[in-house]
Amino acid sequence: MLFRSSTFSLLTVQWRGLAGANCAFKLAPDSSKVDLDALDLAKTQVVLLTNHGEMTVQFLPEVAPKTVRNFLELCKSGFYDGTKFHRVIRNFMVQGGDPLTKDDKMQAQWGTGGSGKNLDAEFNNTRHVRGVLSMARSNDPNSASSQFFIVHKDAPHLDEKYTAFGNLVKGSDTLDSIANTMCGGPQGSTPLQPVILHAAVILPAK
Repeated sequence: MLFRSSTFSLLTVQWRGLAGANCAFKLAPDSSKVDLDALDLAKTQVVLLTNHGEMTVQFLPEVAPKTVRNFLELCKSGFYDGTKFHRVIRNFMVQGGDPLTKDDKMQAQWGTGGSGKNLDAEFNNTRHVRGVLSMARSNDPNSASSQFFIVHKDAPHLDEKYTAFGNLVKGSDTLDSIANTMCGGPQGSTPLQPVILHAAVILPAK
């Protein structure tokens, strides 16, 4: 049986003669087919499918147009698929988007990877409150690339120092689940069990 919604199709499979033997699959839209130039970026959303659940984010193109475009381009290309949230600090933020996290053998370098393109900062007056989506960077203000973070608890010390470009609209329970995962490592912020971003699915709006 196939059910459709505005977000996903749900495929349910049942085996005849076996009571209770069934399973369901969510079929995500193919982001690679999305025409970014045709989108209303203020209404477009992205669903982050993780092994802790789903988070849906929307964007602020009026204050960070280049950052929003870059993020959507990476989502469209599948860049984020299979990456991990490698830095998790409860009551602060959860950070992902590093392609190096696809390889556990490179754990010592996690947090240093990017897309190969850096962005000029688009600092703005959006406050870094719970649920805000923002770009990670090094000491260089213009060093943001692919890594992003979602604020778990209000962090005013980040305001106008990091490029906020969106916010969480669904999935606060998933954010809490990720933020509360047990962590270790040298900084005490590396999840002991992988927090995987399986896919970043664009929900286009025109």
